[in-house]
Amino acid sequence: MSNEPNSDLEPRKGSPSPRLEEAEFRKRFLNQFRDPAYEPLKVELEKVADAAWDAYAHSRKSPQTRRAGPGFADPEYALSSDWLAARQAINEAQARHEDKNGPFRFLLINGSSRSEHTCPGELSKSYRMVEIARQVLEQDPGTSVNVLDLSRIASEYGRHIHPCKACFSTSAALCHWPCSCYPNHSLGQIHDWMNDIYPMWVESHGIMIVTPVNWYQTSSSLKLMIDRLVCADGGNPDPSSTHGKHAKEAKEIEMKGWEYPKHLEGRLFSVIVHGDTEGVENVRRGVSDWLKSMELLPAGALAEVDRYIGYWEPYATNHPAFERDEAIQQEVRNAARTLHESVLAKREGRQVAAGSRLRQARVK
Repeated sequence: MSNEPNSDLEPRKGSPSPRLEEAEFRKRFLNQFRDPAYEPLKVELEKVADAAWDAYAHSRKSPQTRRAGPGFADPEYALSSDWLAARQAINEAQARHEDKNGPFRFLLINGSSRSEHTCPGELSKSYRMVEIARQVLEQDPGTSVNVLDLSRIASEYGRHIHPCKACFSTSAALCHWPCSCYPNHSLGQIHDWMNDIYPMWVESHGIMIVTPVNWYQTSSSLKLMIDRLVCADGGNPDPSSTHGKHAKEAKEIEMKGWEYPKHLEGRLFSVIVHGDTEGVENVRRGVSDWLKSMELLPAGALAEVDRYIGYWEPYATNHPAFERDEAIQQEVRNAARTLHESVLAKREGRQVAAGSRLRQARVK
């Protein structure tokens, strides 16, 4: 609860407008059809460009909507059909997560952007580690293993994770769970993968992230997903309460008192970070700290690994270096076994997370 003056909640403005004139918009839109195969369709493409410009000019972010209905703060508010479908998928995933008679569900995430299906011409060591972990987990017939291969952002047509717009920094109540920023049809920001990824996280009992070090950080594909999961950590499950992206309304709601719901709390995690020359310790700590901040639980000491493979050796021989390093392969197996053991113990009530019933002294 706060007594902030109402003027302090006015959204600050002042950055240059990104709006395009029609000529520049059409140039950019039609640029995606430069292949000579489109030449016979020039007249038709001009008509498509007309329709695209109309959608852009009138900012039709969500051209298909439905009445929110019962259970929402404003039942009459028109919510995006895309968002409602994403919400339904998350609710179904949560039911699978809570099903005590269902399988133990694991999500293995390949954080590398490298694959043989595009420019690098070779799969990543991260993917090979994910496969090692998958083989371990699938030895238990009572498990269900889902692999999220983030390299597909770089190699698959129409596969995107659009960047986070940092709505949370304006107000927690403005950051919707699941994210309502995308798709934005008027800006051509479509095919956003996150609406498929959110349910993968929600249904899981155990999550393993395997990532290389890219310039002292995670890969760009993994960082995109990390940023877009901010809505899982305190995000607002009811966009009708802020009437979409109404910043001042969201600020007012937050200042009345916000509970910061932890939508992924209690899931167990494992993190494996590998590098060639530098940065593994900091990246592993950064990813682990991020997961703990969302109140996911570390599976155990052996489930967190940071190692160098082929330290300062030629990149051209990095796969032979991995194949020779039987220790790192065994560490991946041990991480998977630790995650599996921890998930089983949690369901059986044998895992004790000391302090889990205590309320945080500070909220985000």
